[in-house]
Amino acid sequence: MRPAAQLLLEESVALAALLEVTPPEYLGRPTVCTGWTARDVLAHCGAALSATAAGTPHSFTPEANERDVRERRSWPLDEVLEELFKGYEAAAQAIDRASGMLDGVGLGEWIHGGDVRDAVGADDAYASAGVELAVPLLVERSALRGAQRIDVTVDGEGYAFGVGALAGWVETDQETFVRLCGGRLPDPARYRLEGVVAADFVLFD
Repeated sequence: MRPAAQLLLEESVALAALLEVTPPEYLGRPTVCTGWTARDVLAHCGAALSATAAGTPHSFTPEANERDVRERRSWPLDEVLEELFKGYEAAAQAIDRASGMLDGVGLGEWIHGGDVRDAVGADDAYASAGVELAVPLLVERSALRGAQRIDVTVDGEGYAFGVGALAGWVETDQETFVRLCGGRLPDPARYRLEGVVAADFVLFD
């Protein structure tokens, strides 16, 4: 199975375990996704994964995503979660069949799991199960998006981020690297860089 598909299956198990011990009211907390609570992020993920599995993914513009979330705000939480967890399995199969064309969906929805963890106060929110798959996928995405070349060292392991002439370097840990690539407010004390700035790592619009 493709790493991006496996990533979703690991997230499904890990997120289910987290939600079992998370008070429902915590899902009303705000996330880094402007205007969305943790519950809204779960609703967005369920909608996106269901559409991917059905072969009808939309443009994932802010307007389209907000429309999906707004529609689900009247749903009972159980229905939101039912759609989400069915979506993980079905979307993983679709991503695996797509030979790389849908890898960004798997990676993006895994990062959204970090948004939920961050909102409810989980430790290392963006280094959950599957992070060892996510880091190489982020490096791969950096080349596909034509990001500038940066030498990256993540927990002692080196990666060639982006393409072209070398612009600089960064040393950090897995959780912070995911935050950098997702534009998720990394702690400046957890990375060192030269020749580049944090915004140079952002891979999601």
